[in-house]
Amino acid sequence: YKLYSRKVHIMMDNKYTTYTNPLTDRYCSKDMSYIFSPQFKFSTWRKLWVALAEGEKELGINITEEQLDELRNNIDNINFDEARKIEKEVRHDVMSHVYAYGLQCPNAKGIIHLGATSCYVGDNTDIIIMRDALLLIKKKLITVLNHLSNFAMKYKDMPTLGFTHFQPAQLTTVGKRATLWMQDLVIDIENIDFVLAKLKLRGVKGTTGTQASFMNLFEGDEEKIKSLDTYVAEKMGFEKSYGVTGQTYPRKIDSIILNTLSEVAQSAYKFSNDLRLLQSIKEIEEPFEKHQIGSSAMAYKRNPMRSERMSSLSRIVIVNALNPAITAATQWFERTLDDSANKRISVPEAFLALDGVLNLYINIAESMVIYDKVIAKHVNEELPFMATENIMMECTKRGCDRQELHERIREHSMAAAKRVKGEGLSNDLIERIMADDYFKLTKEEILDIIDPLKFIGRAPSQVVEFIDEYVTPIINENKDALEIKSEINV
Repeated sequence: YKLYSRKVHIMMDNKYTTYTNPLTDRYCSKDMSYIFSPQFKFSTWRKLWVALAEGEKELGINITEEQLDELRNNIDNINFDEARKIEKEVRHDVMSHVYAYGLQCPNAKGIIHLGATSCYVGDNTDIIIMRDALLLIKKKLITVLNHLSNFAMKYKDMPTLGFTHFQPAQLTTVGKRATLWMQDLVIDIENIDFVLAKLKLRGVKGTTGTQASFMNLFEGDEEKIKSLDTYVAEKMGFEKSYGVTGQTYPRKIDSIILNTLSEVAQSAYKFSNDLRLLQSIKEIEEPFEKHQIGSSAMAYKRNPMRSERMSSLSRIVIVNALNPAITAATQWFERTLDDSANKRISVPEAFLALDGVLNLYINIAESMVIYDKVIAKHVNEELPFMATENIMMECTKRGCDRQELHERIREHSMAAAKRVKGEGLSNDLIERIMADDYFKLTKEEILDIIDPLKFIGRAPSQVVEFIDEYVTPIINENKDALEIKSEINV
């Protein structure tokens, strides 16, 4: 054990000897990783301190423009090493950065964090981070929606087996099935828009939410305090802050946002499962690269690894939504700190994992491989059974006895089913009906009746109508989202 410990100690400088998070190493995009990075977090803290000082100066507090310029010039110039050294001494993350910022801004250090509590920077920054991360999630959803829209329009007329209980059912089309995936995403985008529209900043509320420190700072002028609260909210891109808070913003906000992420993950999970099933029956496949290996042992395999990873990461998001729900339920009075360690992990990981899911979704939706001959083969294997009612109706019009037709079709169907299931041969039901003289239809008439296009109902029209009414307006309103590119690292 001593030798092992010494070896580990010697190797500690090697980056491969300590745990790293696969969400950032393997799955999420650089854009999402940056939003949850220390640089973004502490730069936002400094933006909030600048906004606070600007608002206080505007409302009459003795703060100079030179002090503000000093603060502004160092917003992104974070002295991380100094902050870490100070935190080891003071054991307080916010004050360590107040002091570190002051080292860079000696003329302004006396007015940094004036009247504020730690949650002024911590909680307001958390809301800003979640807002920006939600906006990125929304952009990626719209990119997926655009790819699926193109796919649905291309294959809106292609008949395919519908499935209920994963058993063959009435025909649909490949494009119509894609609209089911799209419908889920449209609902998700609407929910994200609702959450973003209702999201507010914590604002300038003081230690327990009473703004008592600002009453002292502004000598009891409540209108100035309310103006400062509004100023900071607008400066940080929000229409307003929450009307009342304790020390923190309502922890229900984290729960609402992660539930929204869970809903997106549920949609992606459903798509990935559908695609895995379709790939199993060889109708549609996810992209498979030229040198990609499906199995270390079975060289012929084309495993749906992207879809499987979507399912895997989606589960993380769905399960993680429970964390902020429990936190919101267990907060005592104005605040307790049992939220802090939990939300530092659960909130970022939910966003990072969902970002990884959507990177995969974009990649698959853009490049799905269709095997139209296999799809047609499966339709032709099942359609004879589905078409028997139409054949029976047409023969009845020509004078045949409906009950006799029913019995003959039942007998032929049983024989054909035995041939398919018991002997592994093709479905010959239509050939049996053609050979039965009681059915007063020619071969050509029977083939016309069982044309797959006559069994897809309004599916093609539904694709066009759905895209025109629901999808195209979303895409047209968010064209910048179409610039998003998928990053898949492994």
